[in-house]
Amino acid sequence: MTTDSDGTTPQDREHHELRLALILLTIVVGLLITAAAIYVARMHPALAQPLGVGAAVLSALAGVAGVIGRALRR
Repeated sequence: MTTDSDGTTPQDREHHELRLALILLTIVVGLLITAAAIYVARMHPALAQPLGVGAAVLSALAGVAGVIGRALRR
């Protein structure tokens, strides 16, 4: 009699890989959007302080990523 020590099925492993890929893709897109916002702010200084804009965009994206992460866990 053999037992599976980790308790996951192959289907769970596939979903785990998909979740990991989605999280990495979200991080990459978030960093690209943040870099674009900083670039625009530096080219047009009247819009906002560059680092302030980057921090605001990054924090908003982190919140969205958290909501998506919680939705995926359910």
